[in-house]
Amino acid sequence: MGRLEGKSVIITGAGSGIGRAASLLFTKEGAKLIAVDRSEAVKETVAQVRKAGGTAEAVIADAGSEKDVIAFIDKAVSSFGRLDAIWANAGISGGLVPLAEQTVEHWQEILRINLIGPFLAIKYSMPHMIKQKYGSIVCTASVAGLKSGASGHPYAASKAGVISLVQTSAYSLSGTGVRINAVCPGLIETGMTKPIFDNARERGTDGKIGQLNPLKRAGQPHELAAMGLFLASDDASYVNGQAIPVDGGLTASMPYAGKPI
Repeated sequence: MGRLEGKSVIITGAGSGIGRAASLLFTKEGAKLIAVDRSEAVKETVAQVRKAGGTAEAVIADAGSEKDVIAFIDKAVSSFGRLDAIWANAGISGGLVPLAEQTVEHWQEILRINLIGPFLAIKYSMPHMIKQKYGSIVCTASVAGLKSGASGHPYAASKAGVISLVQTSAYSLSGTGVRINAVCPGLIETGMTKPIFDNARERGTDGKIGQLNPLKRAGQPHELAAMGLFLASDDASYVNGQAIPVDGGLTASMPYAGKPI
C-alpha cells in the first residue's frame, strides 16, 4: 500500500512545478486528490495523474480567495467523504523590484496569495480534521523566509509570515491530532524560477547555478514533493510546527548576498 492509500488530499498550485510533481507523487502513493490552480494547466496535471492510474479532480480557483478556498475544501469532503491532508503550495514571486519602487498594491497581492492563502487553507480545513481527530497541513514557505538575500522584500516577508503562521498554528491546534508544517524550498527549477535559469543559460553561466550550496546544483520539483509526501503521511506522525529547508544545504551558511549567478 502507498503511504497515502485512501486518503483525501488537496494540493494548491497544482498546475506546474512543485504542485504538479506533488500531485503525481501523492496519487501514486494512493491519495485521492483535488488539484487546485488558477491556471487551466491544472487540467493537464489531472490528465497525467489519471493516465498513471491515479484519482484526481481539477478545480480552477484562486488560493487567496476565501470564497474559492471554502468551495474547494467542501468539494474534497463531498467527493471523498473526508479531508486528510492539504498542501497550501500556491504562490507568486513578485520579481525583484527595488525597495523604493515597490507599491502597496504589489505587496498586497503577494501577501494575499502567499500568506493569506495558507491562512485560509488552515482556517477552513482544520474543522474537518479536528472533527476526525486527524489531519496534516503542509504549507510552502521558502529559504527566503528564513534569512535575507534570497528574494525580493515582499516575497521574503510573505514566506517568513508563512513560517510564523505554521508555528503559531501548531500550538493553536494542540491536542486535536492535526499536524502542521512548512517546507522551505531553496533554488528549485520551476516556472517561478525560470527567468533565473534562462538568464544564466543565455549568459553562459548556467554552470554556476546552485554552486552556493554544498550539493553544487539546483533542486527539482520532485525533491520537494518527496518532503511534502513525508509530512502529509503517517511517517511524519511526530513532526509538527516545523519549517524544513529542502535546499541542498544552502541554509547551513546562507551565502547569498553579493553572489548572483
